[in-house]
Amino acid sequence: MSFLSAWGRKRFELPCTVEIENTPQSLHAHVVLDGDFVVQPGDEVQVIDAPGRPPYGERLVVRRKAVVTRAGALERLWTRLVGNFELTELYDVSFTERRVL
Repeated sequence: MSFLSAWGRKRFELPCTVEIENTPQSLHAHVVLDGDFVVQPGDEVQVIDAPGRPPYGERLVVRRKAVVTRAGALERLWTRLVGNFELTELYDVSFTERRVL
């Protein structure tokens, strides 16, 4: 029994499409897995032979394989629990004086 299977994790490969855009309108990178696969909390996706950054003003779309590691039930629960607390770090709260008329 491997270390991953002891935690209920499973690994498999899937084909995917990688899109990277480095233009004045957009700077983004997206990975779309083939099939009806849904990534859930705690899952890991690693693209094999991922492309580098395209030159400024260009968009790159390539086909690659991705290794998906499914999280076990305990890891999925932990990720959901911790994720809620991590989200609060994104909040921006400010207090400003308001004039009373």
